[in-house]
Amino acid sequence: MLKNKFYIAIISCLILSATNLAAQTLSLDNILSTIKTNNPQLKMYDADIQSMDAAAKGAKSWMPPQVETGFFMTPYNTKMWKADEMNPGMGSYMLGVTQMIPNASKLKADSNLMNAMSSVEKENKNYTINQLKALAKTNYYQWLVLNKKIKIANDNLSLLEYMIKSMEIRYQYNMDKLPTYYKAKSQYSALESMILMLQNDISQKRIMLNTLMARDKNTAFEIDETYEIKDFNSAVSDTTSLSKNRSDVKAIEKTMEINQLKIVAEKTKLLPEFGIKYDHMFAFGTQPQQFSLLGMITIPMPWSTKMNKANINSFQIKNESLSWQKQMILNEATGMISGMNTELTSLKKQYEITQKSIIPALRKNYETAILAWQNNTGDLFVTLDAWEALNMAQIDALDKLQNILAAQVEIEKQLETK
Repeated sequence: MLKNKFYIAIISCLILSATNLAAQTLSLDNILSTIKTNNPQLKMYDADIQSMDAAAKGAKSWMPPQVETGFFMTPYNTKMWKADEMNPGMGSYMLGVTQMIPNASKLKADSNLMNAMSSVEKENKNYTINQLKALAKTNYYQWLVLNKKIKIANDNLSLLEYMIKSMEIRYQYNMDKLPTYYKAKSQYSALESMILMLQNDISQKRIMLNTLMARDKNTAFEIDETYEIKDFNSAVSDTTSLSKNRSDVKAIEKTMEINQLKIVAEKTKLLPEFGIKYDHMFAFGTQPQQFSLLGMITIPMPWSTKMNKANINSFQIKNESLSWQKQMILNEATGMISGMNTELTSLKKQYEITQKSIIPALRKNYETAILAWQNNTGDLFVTLDAWEALNMAQIDALDKLQNILAAQVEIEKQLETK
């Protein structure tokens, strides 16, 4: 008996845990934080950045030494190698080493270039974070509006159910007409179909957000339905501010800096490099041991520097192209922000009119119509039309709210607010 109670307690705990898990509610900040931590695309950028930083540690390495060995000034006649009474021997066996000493300016330029390479990937990662945040916000707000539409649809279902039951009773006393009854039934079924469609849309949003968070696609959760309608009239959208905030512009600037470092690195290749060569000869016979110590220098000549000069010119032209690309992005962004802000202001006014004027008037019209029907002084057709007008106005208001939130997301994406 005690054992059965123990099992029942365990099963109850598991059921409660599963219920709590299913009832998990995530705020927008929770979702954005999880995306930033878990999204594999961002982890890919982290690995690339670490890879470039690791490669930069070897930027100041020297060229490996060259070792030479072999016979030096040795006659083909091997009998002459050995010493005798008349000849001390001829030839020797040589062992030599050569080490090129890189120019200090070249090492510094290469090091600066390699250490700067990851800066572009860091800005590319920030740009991707901004895009993922915008995508997550879009799906989050669409889900939020879908929840509100389902609530309205469920309220309307209850209302139509009341009307249908009332008509079934009233019809028995010839107080209502069959066409009106069937119209109400069809609208009830249409609402049921609409709710199924909205629930499917919510499932799609849940899957998308789980995908962005790199979780099991079927993980059940709900969203916190709080939201804020923001004002962007005071938002600074000049090109200087956008240059400081936008990661794609920063990535272009970092690329230009890297190209400038490449120009410096190419110029250091026009500088001379030095080397040292040491050879030791193991002489045959009774000859004395000998050595050779030489200094070397590379002298850039016109025919050997053509590629370096061409690369310098290429990087300069590339930076000019990147400068125009930066101006293009900033010009498009300022224009888009201005246009979206104007649209957002218009949508807010439309939404306010719908909420404060249209919906209250249509609700009073509906309440008057249903009261007249209940008192047998009005027609149900008029009541259903009044209800339909109110329902459409409520859905239209939610569509406007979704457009407002979508415009906010787009403006935030363009401003790249943190």
